[in-house]
Amino acid sequence: DAIYTGSKAPLRPLHEAVLKKIAAFGEFEQAPKKAWVSLRRSKQFAMVGPGTKGRLEIGLNLRGVTPTERLVAMPEGSMCQCKVWLTDAKEIDKELLGWLRAAFDAAG
Repeated sequence: DAIYTGSKAPLRPLHEAVLKKIAAFGEFEQAPKKAWVSLRRSKQFAMVGPGTKGRLEIGLNLRGVTPTERLVAMPEGSMCQCKVWLTDAKEIDKELLGWLRAAFDAAG
């Protein structure tokens, strides 16, 4: 709750919509941190939290995927290999769910 206060409060419904879609994949753990929520199976597969410029940020532990304009590569040594920003629930599409599913499965 603490990460979605003030100007970041409007991102909470988007966060919940992403988690609802991931829940369809199967069981996983949510581990709240200071600025995001870590999503884990046997290891972390994603991080979700408020980003900059009024966007929700999703970090993905997804190796071997070619970055795109939407799937941004993170610097070597980052907690996640790539990230995606969302501003609207319409962006929770087949492409994003495919990346999330691949990360989810790899964290098995």
